[in-house]
Amino acid sequence: MSEREVLELLRENARYSTADIARMTGLDESEVETTIEELEAAGVVRGYQAVVDWDKLEDERVRAEVELNVTLDRETGYDDIAERLARFPQVTALRLVSGDYDFDMEVEGDSIREVSQFISEKVAPVPEITQTVTHYVMTSYKEHGIELGDGEDDERLSFSP
Repeated sequence: MSEREVLELLRENARYSTADIARMTGLDESEVETTIEELEAAGVVRGYQAVVDWDKLEDERVRAEVELNVTLDRETGYDDIAERLARFPQVTALRLVSGDYDFDMEVEGDSIREVSQFISEKVAPVPEITQTVTHYVMTSYKEHGIELGDGEDDERLSFSP
């Protein structure tokens, strides 16, 4: 039995029942329950979330991707900066990345003003942060492996003679 199989099915649909997962993997339901409990206890499974298509709601949610550049000193490392930033409830994801900037941070708020104020008043003043570049999300086409939208797009290839 592969923990990975159970994890992949949970990622595909966290609402699968243990009976569903048992049927798909050929395991006993009790084995699936034990596996999930062990993965949760070990901190491998950190939670379960719904994938929301915010464009379908009238109550708009503003999301932004923020590039952060930092300068480290002898007492402060990447983990220290990440720990400080991750505590903010507006931060929905934070990753150390390779390339032209150091951190990729996802932020959510109720308005562009709220997100902008958060970045300028809480993030930019962190002494080690030397630059922020904010990209507001205009439309999401896919989130967490799930395509968003109405599903009515014509998938036929266009033909021009």
